[in-house]
Parts: sequence; structure tokens; C-alpha cells
Amino acid sequence: MAARRSSRILKPLLYTAGAGVAGSLALYVAYRPRDIPGLEAAAVPPPTYGEGGVFRPPKFPRTKSREEQIVDLKRSGGAIATSIESATSGITSWFRGGPGEEQEQGEEEPYDLLVIGGGATGSGIALDAVTRGLKVALLERDDFSSGTSSKSTKLVHGGVRYLEKAVWNLDYNQYALVVEALRERRCFLDTAPHLSAWLPIMIPISKWWQAPYFWAGTKFYDFLAGSENIESSYFLTKSKALDAFPMLKKEGLFGALVYYDGAHNDSRMNVSLAMTAALYGATVVNHLEVTALEKDADGRLSGARAKDRNAEMDGRKTKEFTIKAKGVINATGPFTDSIRKLDDPSVEEIVAPASGVHVILPGYYSPANMGLIDPSTSDGRVIFFLPWQGNTIAGTTDTPSNITKDPVAGEDEIEWILKEIRRYLQPEINVRRGDVLAAWSGIRPLVRDPNASKTEGLVRNHLVTTSSSGLITCSGGKWTTYRQMAEDTVDEAIKEFGLQPKPLTNPPRVSGTEVEDEAPLDGSCQTHRVRLIGAHGYSKTLFINLIQHYGVETEVAKYLCQAYGDRAWTVAALSSPTEHRFPVRGKRVSALYPFIDGEVRYCVRYEYARTAEDVIARRMRLAFLNAQAALEALPVVIDLMSKELHWDNKRKEHEWNNTVKFLGSMGLPKGKLSLTRKDVEGGRVGTYTDEEYHLYARHDKPDDLLESDSKYPQGHNPVIKQDT
Repeated sequence: MAARRSSRILKPLLYTAGAGVAGSLALYVAYRPRDIPGLEAAAVPPPTYGEGGVFRPPKFPRTKSREEQIVDLKRSGGAIATSIESATSGITSWFRGGPGEEQEQGEEEPYDLLVIGGGATGSGIALDAVTRGLKVALLERDDFSSGTSSKSTKLVHGGVRYLEKAVWNLDYNQYALVVEALRERRCFLDTAPHLSAWLPIMIPISKWWQAPYFWAGTKFYDFLAGSENIESSYFLTKSKALDAFPMLKKEGLFGALVYYDGAHNDSRMNVSLAMTAALYGATVVNHLEVTALEKDADGRLSGARAKDRNAEMDGRKTKEFTIKAKGVINATGPFTDSIRKLDDPSVEEIVAPASGVHVILPGYYSPANMGLIDPSTSDGRVIFFLPWQGNTIAGTTDTPSNITKDPVAGEDEIEWILKEIRRYLQPEINVRRGDVLAAWSGIRPLVRDPNASKTEGLVRNHLVTTSSSGLITCSGGKWTTYRQMAEDTVDEAIKEFGLQPKPLTNPPRVSGTEVEDEAPLDGSCQTHRVRLIGAHGYSKTLFINLIQHYGVETEVAKYLCQAYGDRAWTVAALSSPTEHRFPVRGKRVSALYPFIDGEVRYCVRYEYARTAEDVIARRMRLAFLNAQAALEALPVVIDLMSKELHWDNKRKEHEWNNTVKFLGSMGLPKGKLSLTRKDVEGGRVGTYTDEEYHLYARHDKPDDLLESDSKYPQGHNPVIKQDT
């Protein structure tokens, strides 16, 4: 008893003492940044009307088509084929190596680097390498960001919980990870201001003695960020905390600390990385599977064999072909060990997969501009509660899992998240299972250093290792540090393979104007300054210009600018006018969200989208925001893609079945997985329970549902009809 009583007395004293030390450090370097990321004017002004009052939208540089990229891949292995020219929706593309074509053997044109994996790490490596003047290819078996990189918490952060562990456990590795991530956070926000933004995050405080503890922690967090900081953390009284976050439970609330981190649109960021690399000259191809690694007579890796999975989906005959490269890089996240075993079947596995589940709730559960972190859940884990794309994201869990392509969020994990949410929201707010619009599981690829002793645990930092045959593997890490991971990997590849970086003599005009990027591109790593596609002409007010020139709805214009940056001009130009009495440009594919038809055309033509899942999940984020709304938009998306890619009925049926199956992993109710396209188009979706109806309640709950839990009558369909 005495020991327990002493612990209760000493613990607050230790917290307060720690607060004094860390607070003094923060005050010593009291720094307030001059420039808030995302608030500066666009580097490129918006277009204006030219002579005669004619509006001239921006002209952006052309990226090679996916088919041209495959030709380049085959050329690296010496394969040459007759070109077939075909027009698709006004865009000319070339496909070589198709059925009935003869291929001749020519001189090999090997790449400097072949990157396997098109997630954040692989795409970042490709961009780093190509902007150093190296010849690089990137292959992705599925789609860019089809795995872990699209299923994050959407934060660009240093990791306040890692900092706490670093301090209390005297763990230097955790401390180094936080310092690195805080530096990279600023680079992230600066190079992609349209896809990322700073976000205040609240830490609720229930006891008075927690205030100095969390104040010291957040100030230390600011201190470590230094000149790369976003905004200074601050304390809120109980009344101010409730004013900022009205849903918060009043009982037991003393106040709150607010600190700043970043948030982003993860899969769109990933796609932009890949397409920026392609614009700079990298060969970037999705839906291309590596089936084997090739070695030379000395046992060193010399390339890989691959096959085009998209051609197979189209029903075209396709053959494996060889891609030659001086070096091969494995950046496949959870699938790291499968590629390592292609190199050496006896190699010991280093990935320990863990499932991180997130759920999406309607936007009314959180303020539009304030997140929340619960640092002390019922079992000691941390949970985030954040606004994202008009809805609310909550998570994450951390449980051991198996590696699968589309993992499904377990009901026990979903219920745990909902239970924790109920603990800190007002008791009159009834958080129900039916309010979950979408739920998914991402596989977190924690890794063990293969060179470390057996007793050492898993690491949160990234690892760059090289096998005896020359396979470089980059594993671990997190989204925020993707750029540093890429830099370290390319540095290692240059040394390992004796590569010679060189300046880019004729870099593309990414902005579409004569304005050059500030990065010198002199052969050194410049990705901390290389802005991604869409960043140059972006500003917080760009949406106004889009409305004035194209008559786009305000909600749609804001969304397009945040998702595509200055490429929103092209998306708007590709959009159809609505059939309303007062038409606006851009037919919505879902009545609930600002996604429009022009996006589908743009993503197919300029972002290598080749399946309905590519579009509905990773180019526009509908599947992540509302699984059932995604199901209802699917016929429209398939028809738009069919016109662009000339799909036959068999391919359209394949897309329907595959995408509905995928939506099952995104939280679509099991009873909806057997619905046919005809069922959905005809509104014959069966009986809706009260809970299922809330899948559509994005903004407000209908009054009649607040008083009744009865089931809807057979045939009732709350789906909002849309123009198609």
C-alpha cells in the first residue's frame, strides 16, 4: 500500500519536473515560423483570357502513355517490335508486342535501376533516381498505392507517441525517427501543397497534473521541429476545448493541448509521385508483375522477367519479357520477403506484418478543422480521430496479421475503435456500427534487421540492406519519411552498382510554363525541393479561377484543386455539362460526393488507371469514404472507362465482379456483395435496416430515424438518383 501511495504522489511530481526541463528547452528556442505551408501564392499565376477574349487553359507537358512505357521496358532487354498506332478518345498511343506481332532482337539498352514496387517508397525512389540523371524503371504488380500506402491514417507527422516512448524508454532510435520525420514533414507539405495541409490535433486532459506533462511534450515536439515547425502548440481551457470540439465529453475534462501535424491524401500523393517520375523520364508501369529475377554468369542480378496483367484482363495473349538493369531495388512493403525469396529461396523472413484498421464515419462526428488523439485508450494503445475528405477517420489498431492482397477489417477491431470513440464523445452521441461508412485494414510492414541479433526486436525506422547477389531492399519506415527512405536507397544503389548521376540538361516544364522549378537538378538528391505534378499553379484561391472559367460547382472546384492542383484545369476541361436547367460543368458520379466524370477520363489518359478499382479507390477516394456509395457509382465509372479503353462486355463484367469483391474489403455489407449491376441500376437493393440507411447519411441524420429503430419497408431505396 505504501509503495502504491508513493507512486501516486511521485508520478505527478515526475511529470511536472519533466515538464520544467522540456519546457525550458522549448522556451530557449522559442521559434515561430514565418511561412505557413500552403498559404503562399502560386508559383505560376492562373491563365487569363487571350486576344479576342478567348480563354486558353494551361498546356502541360506530355507524359508517355503506358503502352509506350512497356515498349521502353522491352527495349532494355533488346526486344524490338513493329508499332501499331491506335487512337483512343483522341489520344494517340502505341502498343508493341501484342498478339500476332513478330519481335526481333536488337541491342540491349539496360536501365541503371529497376525498382520493384509502386507504393510510396518505390515511387519515391524512382523520382529521386530520375532527378539525379539515372535511367530508372518502376514496376508495380497491381496499382500505385494499392496496398499499405493507400491505407494509412492520412497523417504527415513526426509521431508524438514515438517521442513519448523515446523519452521514457531512453530509446535513441525512436528519438531519431521523430527528428527525421519532423524534418521530412515540412518537405512533404512544401512539395505537394495541394495534397497535404497542416492540421491542429487536440489532446484532451482529464487531470490538472497532466497539463504540464503534455504541455512539455508538445513544446519539446515543437523544439525538435525547429525551423521546420508549422505552428506552435498551445493550451485550451475546458470551455475553449469544447468550443473547438463540441462533440467532446464534458465530464472529467480539465482542458486540452493542441499541437500541429500534417494530413494528406495518401494514394493521390502516391500516384503523383509516380507520374512526376514518369514526366521526368522514368519508365513507370502499373499492373505489370515481376515473375522472376535474372542473374548473370557471376550470380549478380541483371534484371527481371515480367508480364502485363492488364493485357491478360483484356483477354489478349501476352508473353513474359525480360527487363535488363544494372541494379534491382526491392520496395514492396509487406511483400518484401516474396521478392527476397525470388533472389534467394532460403533467405530468412524479416517482415512481421501487423494489421492497422481504420473506420470512416460521417463528417458530423468531428470538426472540419480539428483532429483529436486519445493517448491513453483502455488497453494502452493510441487512437486518432481526424477529419478527412469531408468525413471522419478513426484508427488505428495494431495486431499481428497474415499478408494478403486485400485484407478485411475484423469486426472485433472495428468494435474496439467504436468503443474507444464512445469513451471521449458526449454520451448522448450514439455511435453505432451502422454509422461506419467504410472500414479497411492496412498491413504495417514492421521489419527485423537481418544483420541484428536474434534478441533485438522489430524496428520502426527504415532499413536498407543488400544481398550477396546485389538485391537492395528498402523496408520499414512510414509515409512521412518516404523521401528520406528513397534518398538513402538511391545513395546505396549508386555505391553498390557504380552508377554515375548527372545533371538534367533538359528537364520538363512541369508547370506548363516557362517558370522553372527551384531545384537545380545537378545530379545530387533534390527531392526535398522537387515539386510534384499539380503543385506549381496551386493556391488556396485557385478554385475561384476554376469556377469563373468553367462554371464548376464550388464544392467540386475546391475538391479538384486539392486533389489535382493545377491539373484541375485539365480535369474540368474533360468534364461534361450537367443536364440541369442551369447546367454546370462536371457530372457527379455520386450524388453525395464531389467526384465527377472528367476525373475518370483524366485518370485513364494521364494517370495510367486501368481498372475500375484504380479509379474508384485510389484516384478518387470514394471506396475509402463510403463503400456503398462506391457500389452505386460503379456502373457510371465502368461505362466511362469502357469508352476510353474500348472494353467489351466480358471485360466490363470482369470489372464489376472484381470491384464488388474489393468493396467487400472496404466494409461493404456482406448482403450487398451478391448484387448485380442490374440490381444496383434499378434500385433493387433489398431491405434497408436503420443502421444500413446511415451509410447514406453523410451530413445529417434524418429526424424520423432519431425516434425510430424500425426497419424500412421492403423495396424502400434511399439512394439518390443521379444523371448518368
